[in-house]
Amino acid sequence: MAINTINGVNYGTSVLNQSVTNIKNQLTVLQAQLTTGTKSTTYAGMGVNEGFAIAARAQLGNISAFSSTMNNVTTSIQVANTALQGLVDLGTTVLSGANSSDQTLSSGGQSSAQQTAGSQLASMLGILNMQSGDRYLFSGNAINTPSTAPVDQILNGTTTQAGLKQVISERAQADGTTGLGRLVITAPSVANPTTVSVAEDFAGSPFGLKFNAISSSLTGATVTGPSGSPVGVSIDLGATNPNPGDQVSFTFNLPDGTTGSFKLTASSANPPPAGGFTIGTTSALTADNLNAALNTAVGTLANTQLVAASAVEAGNDFFNTTGTSTGSVVSNQMATPAPVTGATLLSGAANTDSLAAGFANGDTITVNGTPITFVTSGAVGNQLNVTDSVQTLLSKIDSITGTSIPSTISGGVITLHTDDAASLAVTSSNSAAFAALGFSGTATAPVPPLRVGGSPLGSATTLINGSANTIQWYTGNSGPGTARASSTARIDQSITVQYGAQANESAIRSQLQAIAVFAAVTTSPTGANSAAQVQALSFRTAQNLSKQPGQQTIQDIQSDLATAQETMKDAAARQSQTQSTLQNIIDQTENASPDQVASQILALQTSLQASYQTTSILSQLSLTKFLPVGG
Repeated sequence: MAINTINGVNYGTSVLNQSVTNIKNQLTVLQAQLTTGTKSTTYAGMGVNEGFAIAARAQLGNISAFSSTMNNVTTSIQVANTALQGLVDLGTTVLSGANSSDQTLSSGGQSSAQQTAGSQLASMLGILNMQSGDRYLFSGNAINTPSTAPVDQILNGTTTQAGLKQVISERAQADGTTGLGRLVITAPSVANPTTVSVAEDFAGSPFGLKFNAISSSLTGATVTGPSGSPVGVSIDLGATNPNPGDQVSFTFNLPDGTTGSFKLTASSANPPPAGGFTIGTTSALTADNLNAALNTAVGTLANTQLVAASAVEAGNDFFNTTGTSTGSVVSNQMATPAPVTGATLLSGAANTDSLAAGFANGDTITVNGTPITFVTSGAVGNQLNVTDSVQTLLSKIDSITGTSIPSTISGGVITLHTDDAASLAVTSSNSAAFAALGFSGTATAPVPPLRVGGSPLGSATTLINGSANTIQWYTGNSGPGTARASSTARIDQSITVQYGAQANESAIRSQLQAIAVFAAVTTSPTGANSAAQVQALSFRTAQNLSKQPGQQTIQDIQSDLATAQETMKDAAARQSQTQSTLQNIIDQTENASPDQVASQILALQTSLQASYQTTSILSQLSLTKFLPVGG
């Protein structure tokens, strides 16, 4: 009889073995989670929500990059704000000195306030060349380039390029070497024994004294002008002497846009008091005395106010990035032509105060590519009525160029101003009417810096482009675009901030210019007019360092930077909230709870122990345990 064999439990292939293996695998995973704090070392092991976690992690990476950018920008802005405040303090110091009543000159021909300005100029240039890290703060987007030339070069130039002092000296010579500010005073003559006349030496010249107005209360006198080309005035006392106290007043335009004036008063005293002329026994003798007083008064104005104004304008020629286009002298079509003024009409009948050749319906003046069209009436937008005034036209041109300095007309000469000399281009479809405004072809502005053109300097009549032989004080980048836009940073997906700054911004440039001119001018310490020259320069320096309505200030730049800081602060707050939400998504998806994992491990360990015990019992089973004893 065959004996059937009962084999033991096959542990290696049993279902129980698979269960034990699964438990051990789970324990291994849980122990790894407990050690690493994460659910898995692979994306597949993270679960179905891992796609959201991956996206959240990418967003966190962007936020981290934005945060780093904002930290860097904030540092740059903080350094720039400190520098700007330093500039404000420097300007205040020089302003205080310029307002001082002490005009005592040193042996070097400068007041103590001017000497202080020299040291403050060096400090200001040092501030403008500050760096934040490896970035020059006031060079626009030319962050690897200092913003200005060194102080010695700006003042004194190099062997091949003129500095500010030379430009001031040349302009002073161009404003006249006779001591009369380029005016020609004609004394009474045999043919005209009672007449004194004064005229500019050259029509349209930018140099010297320019007539603005004359008024007279001289009894019996005939006063004409300002009129003619070159512009002049004449005073004919006639046969009647003026009365004591009668006056004649002269007002002149100075190169820097200011005016200078004086009054001459008839007096019975001999010698007369200051500012007076003696009434002679005849009007011819009185005319001689008036001529002498006029020479003295013009000489004083030319050697005080004009000197200071010339230095300031030379500083403008050297520092300013704006430009001007000056027309020729033009007159209206009155029966007796007079210089065109702002009130002159752009078109009119003969013998009226209108242009000699007027504009007509359909004519255009094109300014930097934008046309101004003339219409008969009802002008709107970039239109002008043919009966509008010259001043209305100038205002329209200024609105297109966006100049910060209004265009002007004086003595029949129109001067167009622009903040960007390189861009100015004005043409007209009516060449005759354009010529009646003093322009022909295309009106353009010489590119700064400007130098006196022609030799000898004392008879020069033009300013020319001096960029080839003059120090370029600003060495950073100028655009295109605004100074603030020269440095931008993205701080969020859809938000950027602008935080650039340039040393040639109006507020900074004007302060630098005022301080530099004040520091550059010297005069004879013993000259009769020296104290008055320095006083006139001090007054202009104080004016130019004071806040002017409508002009940019350094505080405006600080305000712009503060806006950028606030924008970053708001963005950082939003990103912090978003960062917290995104991190929660990642944590919930990828992180393992230590308490939960420990509990699961404990449960599995219990289950594993039970499985082992069961397996152990089953593994000990055999047929003999099922057979009866003694069978």
